[in-house]
Order: sequence, then C-alpha cells, then structure tokens
Amino acid sequence: MLDRVLGRASLKERIEELEDEKRRLEEQLEAESDRRSEAARKRQQAEERVNRLEDRITELEDRVERSGGTEGGEDPTAGEAEFRSEDRIRGDRLTEVLDRVESFETGPEGALTTMLADGSVPESVRETLGDHAPLAERASPCLLVHDDACLVSATLRPPVAPEPFVEWSDGFEFEREWFEPTGTYSLALVRADLFALGTYEDGARVDYEGFESDVKGSHSKGGFSQGRFERRRDAQVDEHLEKCQDALADAPDPLYVVGEKTVLGEFSEQAAVTSAVDATGKPEAALADAHHEFWTVPFRVL
Repeated sequence: MLDRVLGRASLKERIEELEDEKRRLEEQLEAESDRRSEAARKRQQAEERVNRLEDRITELEDRVERSGGTEGGEDPTAGEAEFRSEDRIRGDRLTEVLDRVESFETGPEGALTTMLADGSVPESVRETLGDHAPLAERASPCLLVHDDACLVSATLRPPVAPEPFVEWSDGFEFEREWFEPTGTYSLALVRADLFALGTYEDGARVDYEGFESDVKGSHSKGGFSQGRFERRRDAQVDEHLEKCQDALADAPDPLYVVGEKTVLGEFSEQAAVTSAVDATGKPEAALADAHHEFWTVPFRVL
C-alpha cells in the first residue's frame, strides 16, 4: 500500500524489467563470445588447411614442370619411378636407422653423402643415381646416402639441415645433431594468435613460456566494414608478433621457430631454423605437438 502511494511499486516493476533485460543481454553476450571463439577456431583450421593445400599444389606443379607439361590429359606421374618405402621416423626408430647408416663401411670413395637443396640435384649426383635421380629430387631438401654398389640408397630430411654439399668417402658423413635433439636449444611455436616457447636439454623440456592474444577470427555481418575489420585484425596480429619477438629475445641458442607458414618470415633473422607445422590447441599442448613434429624425419628408400 505504501509502495503504491509513494510510487515505488512502478519503480520496482521497472527495476525487475531492467534486470530481466540485463540477464537477456548477458546471455546474448555469452553466446556471441562462444560464436567468436568458434569462428576463430574455424579460421585457424581453414588457414592450416590452406597451408597444406598450398604445399601440395607446389609439389604437384613441380612434378608437372619436371615432366615438361602434359598433352591430352596424360597423368604427369605416369611412368615415374616410385620409392621402395616411405616413412616418418623419430625416437628409437630414428636412432636405429642412423646407427645403421653410420656403421656402413666400403672402399675408398665408395660412399656418397650429399645434402640436396630443395628441387636441386647436382649433375654429378644425377649421373650417379641414374633413373633414381628424379626420386632424390622429389625427396629434396634431404640428405642422400648412396653407395657405389647400390646396397644403400636412401634419403632423410634433417630438421636442422646443413648447407648443401657432396662428399665421397669410405663411409657416410653426417652429424647426429642434424636429426636428433642434443644439447641445449629453444623451440618456439608461433601462430597468429598464440605463442609457446620451450627450452630443452637433449630433447627434454626444462623451461616453458606461453600466451594467447585476442585476435579477431572472422568478420560478421554488421558493425565494421570488411576493410576496417581486416585492418584491425592485421594490427592485432602485428602486436601479437611483436610480443612474440620480445619473448624470444633471451631464448637460448640455437633457436628453432615453427608454426604458421604465413608468420614464420617475421622470425627468419632470430631463428636458426624455421619450419611450418600444424600444431593446434592450447599453448603448452600445441608446443608438445610441434616439438614432436619438428623432430620427426621423413625417410625414403630409393
């Protein structure tokens, strides 16, 4: 009765209405936040898929170019030699393979070891391999081991590749640290919205740092124009990459940076090696996946 007399009843009803409206808006904001997170995740997956497809397209274009083009819809791979086996090895299996390669002995100048640059096989190596030269070219960049009796003919792609070289000796010449994690080093995973850095001793992580940045994932209808949205997102990515570079300032050498192909160029001066990987998820878990992928070696037998 007193509330009605003083006019407070209508005020209380209005307060209840506003509280209901506030709850609805909070629910809408929460739903919108979930949608943005999902959109960012889908954009990340799409970018990774694009990177993989670009790599595959480049590989196929190289094969078409090497075949001199095709006529009448012919398969450019028709008649090509094939690898006797292909695998991706790491850990104990990698150690076993390297032990076998390292133990091989032959006569003077009977064992060829060569580091091939991407898509490049020196003429002297091409003459030695004969019909298998195109396989070595397809496997490049890689370390090729081949003996003059053709008992051994295989390629391994080292994570930490040396400069190209060609050497004939009585055994295969290579360094284990090109393939296996040894000593102290740093490995950083960088994506457009994520950073993770680990310090390692002989492959075991002894230190960790990681963070994520708020980078817009995709443009929705309404609000910013597409151009303004892209500029804002680019600015957010640039700010994130600057934070990543700052975080790497004190990282122990050698430093290996892996992650999205589109951002790796920003770290070419800081890193001893850069490599594209598809590690996703939260920083620490993604770093573990990236470290595993980086030290996994493609192994092919010609």
